[in-house]
Amino acid sequence: MTSYTTRTVTGEQDRAACFQIRKDVFVGEQNVPEEIEYDAYDAEALHVIAVAADGTALGTGRLLHGPAAAAKTGGDLTVGSLGRLAVTKEARGLGVGAALVRAIEDAARALGLSAVDLHAQTHALGFYERLGYVAYGPEFPDAGIAHRAMRRAVDA
Repeated sequence: MTSYTTRTVTGEQDRAACFQIRKDVFVGEQNVPEEIEYDAYDAEALHVIAVAADGTALGTGRLLHGPAAAAKTGGDLTVGSLGRLAVTKEARGLGVGAALVRAIEDAARALGLSAVDLHAQTHALGFYERLGYVAYGPEFPDAGIAHRAMRRAVDA
């Protein structure tokens, strides 16, 4: 069992590691065009990273909040938007994805948000459901991949 910690990204080294994981997973494995993987939201998003004891970056995710999240959450400023959750091939099955989701929820709570929304790839619905997320609305394509919107209250 690899031991790891999650933390909010503050420095450029962590940010670069997050972007590399996203490039490996979304662009490399899932063939998402690189020009749509990175967006204007990256600058203001809260990013989290999971790091192994030896310093290896294992996974990442981001939280949009305030006006940046409004377009993805139906305009509700009390709801954050979780996105760009990615775990390296080597770290899958270790609980890294769940730990990143919980870290994002903790950050959302600290920002005073009441819920977290996300757009899940349909193959990942079960993963998010196990973490308490509930799907709503129809399936829709994003970067050529089927997704559904999901939400979980975090203000409890």
